[in-house]
Amino acid sequence: MTVSTQTRAFSSGPLLRSVPAACLAAALLIWSAPRAHAETLPQTVVRAEQVLHPEDLLLPDLSGAAPALVLPVPDPGEISWPGLGQVLAHHTLPAPPVALEPAVPLNLLPPSLAFDGLFAAIGEAHLFPDAKSIADLIPRFAPARILQDWKEHHDARDFSLKAFVAANFTVPQTRSVTWKRSPDESVRDYITGMWDVLTRPADNPPEWSSLLPLPQPYVVPGGRFTELYYWDSYFTMIGLYESGRIDLMRSTLTDLASLITRYGHIPNGSRTYYLSRSQPAFFALMVQLLAEHDGSVAWTTFLPQLQKEYEYWTDGAERLPPGQAWRHVVRLKDGTLMFRAWDDLDTPRDESYPQDIATAKSANRPQAVVWRDLRAGAETGWDFSSRWFADRRTTATIHTTDLLPVEYTSLLSNLASALSHAWSLQGDKQKAARYAADAERYADAVRRVLWDEKRGAFYDYDVKKDSFTDVLSAATVVPLFLHIATPEQAHRVARTIEKKLLKPGGLVTTDQNSGQQWDSPNGWAPLQWMAIRGLSAYGEEKLAAEIARRWMDRVIGTYEKSGVLLEKYDVVSENISPHGGAGGGEYPMQVGFGWTNGTLLGLMNRYRAVTDAVMEKNPKTDRLND
Repeated sequence: MTVSTQTRAFSSGPLLRSVPAACLAAALLIWSAPRAHAETLPQTVVRAEQVLHPEDLLLPDLSGAAPALVLPVPDPGEISWPGLGQVLAHHTLPAPPVALEPAVPLNLLPPSLAFDGLFAAIGEAHLFPDAKSIADLIPRFAPARILQDWKEHHDARDFSLKAFVAANFTVPQTRSVTWKRSPDESVRDYITGMWDVLTRPADNPPEWSSLLPLPQPYVVPGGRFTELYYWDSYFTMIGLYESGRIDLMRSTLTDLASLITRYGHIPNGSRTYYLSRSQPAFFALMVQLLAEHDGSVAWTTFLPQLQKEYEYWTDGAERLPPGQAWRHVVRLKDGTLMFRAWDDLDTPRDESYPQDIATAKSANRPQAVVWRDLRAGAETGWDFSSRWFADRRTTATIHTTDLLPVEYTSLLSNLASALSHAWSLQGDKQKAARYAADAERYADAVRRVLWDEKRGAFYDYDVKKDSFTDVLSAATVVPLFLHIATPEQAHRVARTIEKKLLKPGGLVTTDQNSGQQWDSPNGWAPLQWMAIRGLSAYGEEKLAAEIARRWMDRVIGTYEKSGVLLEKYDVVSENISPHGGAGGGEYPMQVGFGWTNGTLLGLMNRYRAVTDAVMEKNPKTDRLND
C-alpha cells in the first residue's frame, strides 16, 4: 500500500472518504476531525463548506509542538481521544506513515466509514427494519477484505446484496423482553427481575465488532439499546441504589469511567459509531450517588475521570475570544462562557443513516451542516425535539449547534462543583477554589443568560439570533434539580410548568406537538424525576407530589394493562394505553426500560402514601402490602 506523504489542507473536501481504511483505523483522530468548528457568533459563523485559514482557527498553545503530528500504531486498550486542537496542529492533516496497519483487528472507525459505500447500499436496500441493526452487524472478516470484495462484485448481474451480507456479517444476538408478566407479579417484582434481564457481563466482543469492550457487568436501557448509554445510566442507577444493587451500580460506573480513561470522554453509547460525541454530563451525579453509599472514597477513586471529563467539555475554553465557539464551548460577546451540543463528525449517523441522508436532501443548507446538527441533537439525548428546529416542526431545519441548551451549562456547573469537592478531599485547596469559582460562573450564566423573566422559565438561547427560543421544555427544571436557580426563579418555574406543562399523566416534554418523541404528548422518566426532586428542594412539595402521583398513575396503570415498563408515555391523553401512547421518533416504542424502572422505584420509596393510592387504583400490580 502506498500513501502520499503530502499534507492536506484543512478544507471541505471529502477527506474521510479518500483515505484507506487501514490507515483510518490506526490514525482515527486525524482523519475524523471536524471540518468546521471555529465559529464567530452570532452573525458570522464559519460553516463546514468554507476553507478555514490559520487566523480563523482557535487552537490551544502548541508552542514547541512538531509541525506534523505522527500517531504510532495504537494499543486498543489505551486509545485516547485528545482535543482536536492538538490534532489540528498548524492547520494541516499529515498523511499517515506508509503501510500503517492496526496492531490487532479492533477497528475504531464507525462502520459507515469502514464500509464506505457498502454501508450506504445496505441501508438503501432496507434489508433491516431498523437502521441501527446495520451498524451493529459483526463482520466475519476484516472490513477491508469485505469492502474490496463488494467493490469487485456488486455490479455483477447475479449479485445479491442480501446473500452478500448474510455471508459476510453476523447479526448479534439480543435478549428481548416479553410483553407478558408472570402471574401476580407486582411492579416492584418486575423492576427487581429486570435488573438481571438488562445486565450484560464484561464484554469480549468478536473481532471487528462495533461494540466497545467494557471490563465489568453493566446495565443497558432495553429494547434496541443493547449497549451501555451515558445519561440513561444515571437514572437507571437510582433504581439500582434503591434495590440495594450497589455492586451493579458500582461496576456500571466503573465501566463508564473506563471509557473516559481510554477515549477522554464518555461516548453517547459503547459503540465505535458513538465515539465522536458524548451525552449530557451526568457522570459527576453518578459518582455522587455512589458516594452516598461508599463515602468519600468514591470521589477520590474517580477524581482522574472527573478531571478528564471536565477537560473534554471545556476543551478550547481558555483561549476562546468573546463572540466565538469551539466544539462544546461558546463565549458570548460579554465574555460569558457557556456550553452547547456538538459532534466531531459531520456525516450521517450510523444508527440512522438512511434517515439522515433523506433529511439532508430535504434541507436548503449544506448536507454536512445538517448532519452535524443532527448528530449534536443526538448528543443531547433529546433526539429529536422541536427545541432544535428553527421552525419548531421540521427536522430539516435543525440547528442544534446554534443553541445553548438549558441543561448543558447547568450540568457543567455541577461537574465543576463536584471536581472542587473531590480536590478538596485530596487536600488541594488551590484546585478546589478554582473549580468552585468555575461552578459559580456557570451557575451565574444560567441564572442570567437563560432566564426569561417575562415568561418565568429557563429557555434555550439562540446565539446566532441573540434571543431565546420559543419552545418551553421540561428542561427548565434542570437548574432546580442541580440547585443553581434562585428561590424566586424556582417558584416562578413551578407556576409556569404547573400552568403549561402539567398534564393528566405528568409533565409533558415540551409545549409543542411536532410528531417528534421529545415533544408533546410524551413524558419521559428523567424529566419527571428531575422536576420532582428539583421542586421539592425549593419547597414546592405540593406540586412535586402531584407530578409524582400523576406520573406513577400513568406508568403503573400502563403496567397493569401491558405487564411491562416502557421508554416513554403519552401523558396528555386522559386514557391509558397499554402501548404507552403516541410514540413518535425514529423507532418503535421500546420495552425494558432502565430509566423508567430506576426512577419509578425511587419515587415509590419516597412517596409511600401516593404509591398506596395508585396501587389501590391498580390492584393487579400490587403484592407490595401483602
